[in-house]
Amino acid sequence: MRAVFVDANESLAVITERLEKSGDPRMRINRNPDIKPEDYPAVLDGAEIAVVDHTALPTDIAKKCTGLKHVVFLGTGARSYMNPEELADLGISVHLIKGYGDTAVAESAIALMWSSARVIAQMDREMRAGNWLREDGMQLTGKTLGLVGFGGIAAEVARIALGSGMKVIAWNRSAKSHPGVDFVDLDTVLGKSDVVSIHLLLNDETRGMITREKIAQMKNGVILVNTARAAIVDEQAMIDALKSGQIRHAGLDVFNIEPLPKDHPLTKIPNVTLSAHSAFRTPEASENLIYAAWEHCRRIVKG
Repeated sequence: MRAVFVDANESLAVITERLEKSGDPRMRINRNPDIKPEDYPAVLDGAEIAVVDHTALPTDIAKKCTGLKHVVFLGTGARSYMNPEELADLGISVHLIKGYGDTAVAESAIALMWSSARVIAQMDREMRAGNWLREDGMQLTGKTLGLVGFGGIAAEVARIALGSGMKVIAWNRSAKSHPGVDFVDLDTVLGKSDVVSIHLLLNDETRGMITREKIAQMKNGVILVNTARAAIVDEQAMIDALKSGQIRHAGLDVFNIEPLPKDHPLTKIPNVTLSAHSAFRTPEASENLIYAAWEHCRRIVKG
């Protein structure tokens, strides 16, 4: 059985080669992270397994990929790039990788929270332009952090925030408990939190869940952090709330259009800190990610 890593950047390619073991399925690595969806049939060339970082696989393209039976997606957010149910109807199974970067993403969420609270990115931009901008920040010790969704990443965020003297409340779609965290309903999280951080998987239930009405329930001057998926939040409503000041600042790692166009409205708003969907990118997380991808391939071959 043949496998192709269809869109490997150099660092992931090197790790993939290093973690290969004797007896593993033959893996060809395409060292081009910028392939287009229409390139899939040629890149796969009949291979049964596609290892995919973040290249969209539309269903109509998948139909042209003769021999493809498995997609190993490097992460949990495959729905942003493909339709697993439609692929399943074609006989193609989509495999996800969970937990590989919980600490990495959590640390990024915390970094975006602190940067937003102290307006660091905005002051940096202004000082580089020759302006001596001095802004009052928000002191986070004693403030309430509200987590929307509570999996492994949120648990790590809670650990760090509790250690820094914040109160942590959370809502999850299923019942959860965690030391030091108060679990409440979603309306309470939105209404009581000084910082709201999104930690949900994207699916039919969560898409667009943070509506204009939900944003209106948040405290005036709230900080919003999203390292999950952009489509969970009504983007235009968020932009309007940023412009009005209801949302004091947003720290965003995910966007509806990626890469984010340079003329996108979010690039024009001063009270936003942007990072390029990189919360999960650390050497430690990449090592965990590729190890898990190889394990998926090994299980597939064994049946």
